Amino acid sequence: MPIIQVNILAGRSPELKAELAAKITETVSQTLQAKPETIRVLLQEYAEGEWFVGGKAMPVAKPPGS
Repeated sequence: MPIIQVNILAGRSPELKAELAAKITETVSQTLQAKPETIRVLLQEYAEGEWFVGGKAMPVAKPPGS
């Protein structure tokens, strides 16, 4: 059973996260020849002040089109 963990900044809509999980599932299924129902996708979101790059906090994700 493949388990895929994805770490992202908070701020994305439930619909966008569901689309991401669906596309990851499809890709893993095709690549590993695994049935989609055996694939787990775990999303871990990080709030502003919990993700740093180069020692600087990254802002939360902005919704598409903003």
